[in-house]
Amino acid sequence: MEKIEHTFIEANGLKHHVAQVGSSSGSPTTLLFLHGFPELWYTWRFQMIAAANAGYRAIAPDFRGYGSSDPPAQPEKATFDDFVSDMAAILDALHISKVFVIGQDFGAIVAYEFALRYEERIHGIITLGVPFMAPGSLDFKNTLPEGFYITRWQEPGRAEADFGRLDAKTVLRNIYILFSSSEIPIAAENQEIMDLVEPSNPLPSWCTEEDLAVYGGAYDKSGFQTALQVPYRDFLSKKYTQKPSTDPRVDAPALFVVGEKDYVFKFPNMENYIRSGAFKMYVPNLEIEYIPEGSHFISEQFPDKVNELILSFISKSIQK
Repeated sequence: MEKIEHTFIEANGLKHHVAQVGSSSGSPTTLLFLHGFPELWYTWRFQMIAAANAGYRAIAPDFRGYGSSDPPAQPEKATFDDFVSDMAAILDALHISKVFVIGQDFGAIVAYEFALRYEERIHGIITLGVPFMAPGSLDFKNTLPEGFYITRWQEPGRAEADFGRLDAKTVLRNIYILFSSSEIPIAAENQEIMDLVEPSNPLPSWCTEEDLAVYGGAYDKSGFQTALQVPYRDFLSKKYTQKPSTDPRVDAPALFVVGEKDYVFKFPNMENYIRSGAFKMYVPNLEIEYIPEGSHFISEQFPDKVNELILSFISKSIQK
């Protein structure tokens, strides 16, 4: 990954770490990559290099409070809206007017919200793992047990106490093992989420100790405060639990890529929502690609296939 450059960009009063690769001369088509949790810019390393080799410019920020980006002054008050406005401010600082935006996990939801707010700045949108979710659809408390990991992590102090028993690298190891399974992480009544993983459980075959060291080292520095606030305590507990007065609609060309062994597929009504075409009510110009053996982290699990799908979609969109 020696080609990738690392800079710090002032945006909305904070210094944001931004990984970049590809020439900025001649106004090349730019791809904006948005990570999820517990991910960072590093999640997109394979896609960034492939994009640069195809002649594009790729940028991947760490969200505020993640990795090497500054935390907000009051992390407990960080909001999903901050993340969206930060992306616009970073593009402004880099003098980039328009992008293809690519998001994975909750980064996909940041990407959709960016497309809704800044429609004029979007060539197209690509999301991995998490679809545009119908407003008012995330009523987890009434559809999944109390031990569901999102419900647990929404509770202030619960995850901090759970994570605090372990070093950051071990927390990341456990989350990567859990989230790479096809089963939804749900703890028993007197069990914590971290206890779902035994020390002897192996990492996914595509995740190396070196990768884990990158993630663990970053979270040693940043901690988990902002990462638990956004998305779990701000976005997932508020934004999509209430239906707005009007249905949002993303009209930009869109691609959704999902692994058929992604545990998110097992969320109540999720697979039917994706396969039935209901998803397209909100994203009408949508293509969907399924990766049969794919789990939640498909950009790292199957980088060549994901690269192929992304670059093909972008090439077709540019030619139209």
